[in-house]
Amino acid sequence: MVKKVSRKEVRVKKHMRIRNRFSGTAERPRLAVFRSNNHMYAQIIDDTVGHTLAAASTVEKEIKAELKKTNNVEAAAYLGTVIGKRAVEKGIKQVVFDRGGFIYHGKIAALADAAREAGLEF
Repeated sequence: MVKKVSRKEVRVKKHMRIRNRFSGTAERPRLAVFRSNNHMYAQIIDDTVGHTLAAASTVEKEIKAELKKTNNVEAAAYLGTVIGKRAVEKGIKQVVFDRGGFIYHGKIAALADAAREAGLEF
């Protein structure tokens, strides 16, 4: 009998394949994105030492106050600008984009485009 694999398992497997190809360094950290049904999270990570250099999510009060909904394309774009500004403030300009196994479309693409407009290069 053929067993149907859940979408979460497929995404996690894709993410592992992506993570095997690259990792964040001190010169070029990794911009990791995760989205749940209700919120989005973005972190800039230096994988050589395992530290998060900057983070933003739609769970934070000041970000949540600016949004009507926390799970749409507009929220993703706003989150991208916030994480981009926080990274530039810390002197981070170049990053490696880790889409977390999600398809580069919709919310993920909106976050990436907004982060680029805020000053990040990838």
